[in-house]
Amino acid sequence: MALGAGHARPFPEPLAPADSGPLSVVWHAGGDGRQPAQPELTGPPPPRVTGPTPWEGHPALLPPDPDLEPLHQRDYVVRAWKRSDDSMLIRGAVMDIKPGQPFTERIIAAGGDDDGRPLLVHHMVVDLVVRYPDLTITDAAVVFEAFPNAGCPGITTHYRELIGLSIARGFTHQVRERFGGPRGCTHTTALLQAMGPVAVQAVFGMRGSLPTGDGPVDRSAGPDQPSFMRDTCHVWAADGERWQALAMGASHPQPLAMQQRVRDSGLDPARLNLAE
Repeated sequence: MALGAGHARPFPEPLAPADSGPLSVVWHAGGDGRQPAQPELTGPPPPRVTGPTPWEGHPALLPPDPDLEPLHQRDYVVRAWKRSDDSMLIRGAVMDIKPGQPFTERIIAAGGDDDGRPLLVHHMVVDLVVRYPDLTITDAAVVFEAFPNAGCPGITTHYRELIGLSIARGFTHQVRERFGGPRGCTHTTALLQAMGPVAVQAVFGMRGSLPTGDGPVDRSAGPDQPSFMRDTCHVWAADGERWQALAMGASHPQPLAMQQRVRDSGLDPARLNLAE
C-alpha cells in the first residue's frame, strides 16, 4: 500500500531541494485536529521526485493471498534520503487496517448505509534526521494521522527524547527502555525499531560522500569497513569467515543482488564491484 493510500488526506510529495533553511514537517495534524503542534526539522528537505519513483519496479512484498477470510493488515514503510554530505532523513510509517465487510454488514443490518471501505485503525509517521558518519539522531518528529483513542497523540512530543541517541548499536535497547510499555505508543515504538536498520543500510549510499576511511569503521578489519556490521548476524560474526577475511585485507563483499545486476548488464562481477 502506498504511503497515505486509503486516507482522506494523502501525504504531499517531498519539497524541492534547498541549500539551507528550515525543513518544516510536510505532514500535519490528525484529521480531528487534536494533534499537538509539531517541531520543525532543520536543513534542506529531500529532493522532489518526478516521474517513476526510485521505489518502483520491485517484486511484490507478499505472495498472493490465500483463499481465507481476511482479518487484519499491518504495513511498515521506511525510506531514507541524503540531505547533505553529513545528514540523512529517515522517514517511517506504520498503518493498520481491517477489512470493511464485517462492519458494513452490521451497519446495514442496523438500518444504516456503508460503502464497505477498510477501517483505518492506526497511522503513525516518524521523521528522524541522522548525522553521518556517527549516526546520531539530531532531530525527530512524530505525527499521528489515525488513532483509536482521543488521548493517543499526547505522547508524540515524548519522542523528542530520541535526539542524541545513536541509531547504530544499542538503538533497539534504548528505544525499548525509553518508549516501551506505558512510556510510549506501542505502534510508534515498533516502527522505530524497524527504522534503525534502514539507517544502517543507507550508510552504504552515504559512504561515497566522504573520503575513504571516514565514517564508523573498524581499522582491525581493513580500511573502510563499517564497524557496526560486526556481530549483527551469523554472517557477520567477529570470528566468522567473512569478518576474518576483511581483517586480512579482503575487499568488501558484493551482495548477491548486486552481482546479479552486473551479470544482467553483460559485465563480470569480478571486474565491477558495486559495493565499493
